[in-house]
Amino acid sequence: MAIEIVSSDDIRFERLSHGQNGRFPATEHDRASRIALCDNSDDVAEALERFIHQGLRPTVRSGGHCYEDFVDNNPGGAIIDLSLLAGTEPPAHGPKYRLGAGCTLGQAYPNLYKRALVTIPGGTCGPVGAGGHISGGGYGLLSRLHGVTPDWVSAVDIVTIDAAGKAHVRHANKSTDADLLRACRGAGGGNFGIITNFYFDTLPTAPAEVINGGISFEWEGMTEERFSRILYLFGNYWETRGQDPDTWGLFSIFGLTHRSSGHLNISVAFTNPDGTVNDTRVLDEYLAVFDECKPVAELTRHPAIAEHHPEPNHPGSPVCLANHTLNKLSWIDANSPSGGFRRPPGQPQLKFRHKYKSSYMKHGFTKEEAAIFYKHLNRTIPGVDLKGCVVLSDSFGGAVNKKQMLEETSLVQRESVLKCQFIASWTDPAQDAGHAQWIRDLFTELYGKSTAGAKYNGTPFWSDQYEGCYINYPDADMLQYDYWPQLYYGTGELYPFLQKVKKKYDPNNIFHHAMSIRT
Repeated sequence: MAIEIVSSDDIRFERLSHGQNGRFPATEHDRASRIALCDNSDDVAEALERFIHQGLRPTVRSGGHCYEDFVDNNPGGAIIDLSLLAGTEPPAHGPKYRLGAGCTLGQAYPNLYKRALVTIPGGTCGPVGAGGHISGGGYGLLSRLHGVTPDWVSAVDIVTIDAAGKAHVRHANKSTDADLLRACRGAGGGNFGIITNFYFDTLPTAPAEVINGGISFEWEGMTEERFSRILYLFGNYWETRGQDPDTWGLFSIFGLTHRSSGHLNISVAFTNPDGTVNDTRVLDEYLAVFDECKPVAELTRHPAIAEHHPEPNHPGSPVCLANHTLNKLSWIDANSPSGGFRRPPGQPQLKFRHKYKSSYMKHGFTKEEAAIFYKHLNRTIPGVDLKGCVVLSDSFGGAVNKKQMLEETSLVQRESVLKCQFIASWTDPAQDAGHAQWIRDLFTELYGKSTAGAKYNGTPFWSDQYEGCYINYPDADMLQYDYWPQLYYGTGELYPFLQKVKKKYDPNNIFHHAMSIRT
């Protein structure tokens, strides 16, 4: 196809000018003027040069799931769409495995499985593109067992632009442009260039089978004391028993949903380190932890797969609520992209609007934190439907916390046992302010008294309790703090290193957005 330019008079423009978050572009004025659809790295280089010489700001999209306005709000600019760069066939002479940056997770899992019985420890939302997911530290149900996806990246193809406006297709590996490779392994997209391919010398073997299921608790009759106990049991397991290697094949997410949703949900995914489910003692032990809290049973025939979100149990998606009733599935079936809600025939598709925040936790939840969660999950705001408000607390640690990866990647959060994502989702633009108020009030109060010092109040700044925030869940609210880069990149040498890489490979700051690396 070479390069296809879609402009505003093209019938495809309306769909291609925005991604998954209905908040962006914020207005008609904020739309890009054109979208370039490219087939390969050379096409990307040609399109990039053309737009630069035309004075157009380029932004880049692989799957369209950016949480902020870094891509779609580009007034009069140009979007370089990588969705057609979705190949997975390996090069004839080189690394064994390849994922094009436009390859979605829903394509990656079955293709890698069929080609070589391998997988990546990535997320569960089928439509998410590899480009942003991997470059920002993508993780998922196998990450406690195998680490985050960038831990496995051995090389990238990336298009950079020099000071004279000339585009270069680079193959960055551990011997050529090694600094650029490290930066692309976790620092986030839209910083240094346009990644077109990820390469892997080796990948983990796909599990032979997995067990998916979960438990739920009704909000009806839920007291603050019982809520606090459930939250304690969840966090304490991952802080203590969950550190043992025999548990690393167990991944669990506590969906702290708003009371109006009706239930609190804990999902589980399990495979033994050998890739089988022949021995379920670890899983049985984990489920038994919550027996004292009398969970409610409900059955499901498939795992919870989100449509609009890279992790499980997104509001609007079917939620896995089985209490000790578990389904044995092949790994490829467990990662089928067929999940997500389906609208009834004749009803219009709703465009969801989203706001997100994040934190990493080194320990389980305190009583004070539980009280704040209980308060805000029971809160009402007149005229605002808060059913789509949830905090997903993911089990973390395990292989993610292997310290040797600090020197090879740009993901510094390697001591956490929990990873939290704060989500507000809604459809009515008139409710924007109410949802923003809910999520900001919760976050600010939860981290209101920082153990790192008063300067950091209102944020999960690095301390004995927290490890900052996750760049793949960017939150523009954090820009109000002059230390926001340290929230995402730590307090050590990583951010200064990334600034040097930025200056070297993008001297004119062509690739920029509100939270891009500063030089």
